[in-house]
Amino acid sequence: MRVFNGPVLFLDRSDINTDEIIPAKYLTEIDKESLKPHLLEDLNLKGFSNKGKTFDGARVIVTRRNFGCGSSREHAPWALEVNGIHTVIAESFARIFRQNMFNGGMLAIELEKKAIDSLFAFGKQGTVQCSADINRKNLSFRTSKGKRLSLPFSLMEFDETLVHAGGWVEFADKKY
Repeated sequence: MRVFNGPVLFLDRSDINTDEIIPAKYLTEIDKESLKPHLLEDLNLKGFSNKGKTFDGARVIVTRRNFGCGSSREHAPWALEVNGIHTVIAESFARIFRQNMFNGGMLAIELEKKAIDSLFAFGKQGTVQCSADINRKNLSFRTSKGKRLSLPFSLMEFDETLVHAGGWVEFADKKY
């Protein structure tokens, strides 16, 4: 099973669509690795640029509502995965994007607006690390200045099963 922890990338915007996550012109790629340099290439967010950016080793994204909206494509979670990002925390997700995350053995965690607002405020206190404990359903955050924050989350049972298996294909291989 993957480790769901690491530095947090804060994307303070709602409705980040799949074309901003990975532009449509790369959908002909069949190798996930070829998607790597194009993650968030077209993201429209003031002050953000992925040009030459390695995402500072980010492993977790915290964002607003309706993340992954737009076209349904597996390439969007793949582009996150190949960049080492296995956890996205948001108020809500587009349904297909959310399921594609779990199908890939990744976490799409929904928190209430109040909790997301507190995370963005917390993120202003320094660089933030996150650790997701799937068994305890708890998110632990700590800043570079030693501040700590803990938030509970929930997962549907089958989504948790997919995460533990490593994704849908791995689950099906073990089950069938």
